[in-house]
Order: sequence, then C-alpha cells, then structure tokens
Amino acid sequence: MTPQTAPEGGRARRRGQGELEGQVLGALREADGPVTAAWVQQRLGGDLAYTTVVTILTRLLAKDVVARERHGRSFVWTPTADVARLAALRMRRLLDGERDREAVLASFVTALPPGDEQVLRALLDIPGPDAGGPED
Repeated sequence: MTPQTAPEGGRARRRGQGELEGQVLGALREADGPVTAAWVQQRLGGDLAYTTVVTILTRLLAKDVVARERHGRSFVWTPTADVARLAALRMRRLLDGERDREAVLASFVTALPPGDEQVLRALLDIPGPDAGGPED
C-alpha cells in the first residue's frame, strides 16, 4: 500500500497536515535542477492531480521555500530550503497562534526526550546573530 492508495476494503488514509508539502519539497530536492510541476507529479507516483501539485508548489512559494521561473508557457521550480525548514515554519505558525507562548514553549521542552532536549540546549548556547561580544 502506498500513502495514496486505500487499504484493502477501506478508504484512502488521510495525509497528515503538511505531509504533501514535505513530499513535494523532497521531490524537488532530488532533482538535478529546475523541474516542472508535471515532473514532480510523476516523481510522486502520478496519483496526485496536476492541479494539486501546482497548488502545493504555490503554497510552498508563498512560504519562501521554493522559487519558480517562467519557462515557456509554464514554470520550473527549485527548492530554496529543506524539509527541516518547512517543519520549522509549521512549528512557528502553531506557536504564533497561541496566546501564552511561554507556557507552550515550556510544555514543549518538558515533553522532549532527553536527547532532543540536549540538542535544543546546545543550540540555545550558540550565540545568536545579534549577540555582541564580551563586554569590556
């Protein structure tokens, strides 16, 4: 069973939020250069409608994770970010929708497995782009 097909005697499973975007972006990253929506459609197995692929690409363009360039009467697409960046954008959008950001972040960190928490703490120890040097 592929992600797009129905289990025997059942309905097709519903994709998770953002799953198609991740698949489309992943296909673009596998390409040797700019590709058409038809190429992406074929790369994903051809089960998606062409218009669905174009819609996903347009959404990714709005999120600034792909670029498009006119090529004849259509467009060719290239990735400008990876799947990790797309996941980070989804996380940020969810956080932006909450009133108590501190509580959400605290809950997120306390729910992390120890290894993930260590990675996050190490990343937070890295000075940010606007961090100054030591005070004299």
